[in-house]
Amino acid sequence: MAIGLPFEYVGNFHIHTSRSDGGGSAKEIAKAARTAGIDLIAINDHSYLTQLHLEDEGYHKGILVLVGSEIGSRSHHYLAYNIKNQVDDESHSPQEVIDAVNSQGGFGFLAHPFEKGMHFLQNNVAYTWNDWSVRDYTGICIWNFSSRWKENVKSFWHGIFHLALKKYTLKGPSQKTLATWDRLCSERRVVAIGGSDAHASSIKIGFIKLKPLSYRYLLNTINTHILTTSPLSGDFMTDKEIIYASLREGNCFIAHDGLCSAKGFSFSFRREKNKERIEIGQEAQFSPGVLVIKFPGRGLTRILKDGSLIKTEYGSGLSIRIQKGGVYRVEVLQKIPIFGWRPWIFSNPIYLR
Repeated sequence: MAIGLPFEYVGNFHIHTSRSDGGGSAKEIAKAARTAGIDLIAINDHSYLTQLHLEDEGYHKGILVLVGSEIGSRSHHYLAYNIKNQVDDESHSPQEVIDAVNSQGGFGFLAHPFEKGMHFLQNNVAYTWNDWSVRDYTGICIWNFSSRWKENVKSFWHGIFHLALKKYTLKGPSQKTLATWDRLCSERRVVAIGGSDAHASSIKIGFIKLKPLSYRYLLNTINTHILTTSPLSGDFMTDKEIIYASLREGNCFIAHDGLCSAKGFSFSFRREKNKERIEIGQEAQFSPGVLVIKFPGRGLTRILKDGSLIKTEYGSGLSIRIQKGGVYRVEVLQKIPIFGWRPWIFSNPIYLR
């Protein structure tokens, strides 16, 4: 019998501090997290710029701070968690990086695998993932705020436009990313997370110095909502284990909380025969039953099976009876005046093989 997931915690992942190329300390970022109203942050400073600073981990006035690493320099960036020592990507292949993380009891996610870079100022420099022969990684970061935002910036005026309206013009995960993830999920469970890739760095244009994307703003953009079987206790080591266990299992969903808070979203499968409930991220043998989706407010729900759209409906949720096995996941869009349907929620799948 599957276990329910009654507790929900909102986390912002993939954050850079001043220890690498970010604009603030872990304590300053935790303060921004309190302002944003989220529960936890995960720091991924660049491995080639700094060592692993585990002393930054812990509770900072109620905010759970986790420290991982973004391993990689020119390509193959890997978001590693639960590691004890920094991994040197300069002498490791992508597979060797994954193996080195796993050997420490850690786990990780391929970061921004198909980003395109910013045309203006950065000459389309992109940090892509190119080696798809790798194995034994936990998942993929499918939605990266900073990567998707900067892809819109073609000129100075594009930058001003997308900065002023960043909440509404943000693109969802690219179709190439989603198609790759769907393909991989057909072979095994592959967990999806989202992140802000927050740097809060300044840029200088002529005599003008700007900080276009602050921590305070970014920590309320692309968040990962983690669903757990147990509540967080306030003890750091216990709570770190709870969060990481749920992440490894894919008991989570991704949301653009800056558009609208997604807290309360749920996605489950209920068997007809014995009413057993299978939760988001879980895998079970198929038998006929009902997929049940609920979320706060109203939106356009899209149900996908093995990467193909099978049902679309507007409302505050959706139930659909299914009679075939497959990998089922959910997308929800919010309708914004003038801007139309905007990407909001992306669930991890329920695997009914």
